[in-house]
Amino acid sequence: MVGDPLEGYATFAAVVDCGGFSAAAERLGVSKSAISKQVSRLEERLGARLLNRTTRRLALTEAGQAFHQHALRILAEAEEAELAVSQLHASPRGLLRVSAPMSFGIKHLGPVLCPFLQRYPDLTLEAAYDDRLVDMVAEGFDVAVRIARLADSSMIARKLAPCRRVVVASPDYVERRGMPMHPAELTGHDTLLYTLQATANIWTLVHADGSRADVSLSGRLRVNNGDALRSAAVAGLGVIITPTFIVGDDLAAGRLVRVLPDWEAEPIHIYAVYPPGRHLSVKVRAFVDFLAEAFGPNPYWDSWDG
Repeated sequence: MVGDPLEGYATFAAVVDCGGFSAAAERLGVSKSAISKQVSRLEERLGARLLNRTTRRLALTEAGQAFHQHALRILAEAEEAELAVSQLHASPRGLLRVSAPMSFGIKHLGPVLCPFLQRYPDLTLEAAYDDRLVDMVAEGFDVAVRIARLADSSMIARKLAPCRRVVVASPDYVERRGMPMHPAELTGHDTLLYTLQATANIWTLVHADGSRADVSLSGRLRVNNGDALRSAAVAGLGVIITPTFIVGDDLAAGRLVRVLPDWEAEPIHIYAVYPPGRHLSVKVRAFVDFLAEAFGPNPYWDSWDG
């Protein structure tokens, strides 16, 4: 019966790495003769000589050089496969550092952190809420929540939920100023702008039928925080375009109403983003899975829309 081929690969790799049978035997904790027999069986199975042996030196043959590279890759992949399976059953532990945008972090991420930590009592979590684009590697974050149309990146991203962006105003504002019927009519209204958006003064809206409209606006109020814009809109100061995760409760309660209800901003998504690595850590996997479960393709903040 043929033995475990990986054992032969590992023995051969140890001989090459150690530069001889005696050193490999000492590393692996077996006899020199056992090492020699393993390599001989491997050569017999492959039908090729892998090593040229003399009393003074050991050298790889051409076949041995080719096989050595493949053996190292196979051993590494086997180790990675075992680690991946073992991590499925491991308990998340240690410190998890998370970055998230301010409004989403306070309103939606914060409330799910408590049940997450209750589920994983060996975890400690540090959350930083900031609307700037953090350098995850340089600042030591394990995972970040990002809301965007992601460009090419060295990061790995998992989609958590859609992010609808709608045009809203207070019922009082609409009663005073009237309801625009087309995006072009927004130029005659008081608009409130989010300054962290690259083109804050240009709103690109997409109709339900797929048609598009770009509107250039001056903006009566310009703010770098979505909650501040939401408060100004509820107070009747003007019209905003904003994610529904900020104003879903207001739409459900009637504090705000849809303006141009057949139009929305171009779709973007909420992602969990983490640096690439050989292995996805247990704690990051657990956190990302938990967020996907908590939000999902039909997030609760859009329940106002039936």
